Amino acid sequence: MIISPCISICRTDPVTGYCYGCARSEEEKKLWKDENTSDNWKRNNIKEIQERMAGWQLESFKESYEFKQRNGMSLIKKQKINEQK
Repeated sequence: MIISPCISICRTDPVTGYCYGCARSEEEKKLWKDENTSDNWKRNNIKEIQERMAGWQLESFKESYEFKQRNGMSLIKKQKINEQK
């Protein structure tokens, strides 16, 4: 199973149409939720979205996505949970 690249920063850039957090388009987000979408497509999509990013956005994404893969949630989601305590 490939973990979704969503890092809980869900805002769309009005110019590019890509999410500020994960750099996916709305169509790509829909494909991620489709149970018929292959893991191969998902792996390729993760590569594609990282190619759209640069600088701090790419570094922030990598850090949060790696954290999510290890811990089951993004850094942002963890921060929100900690703030509610």
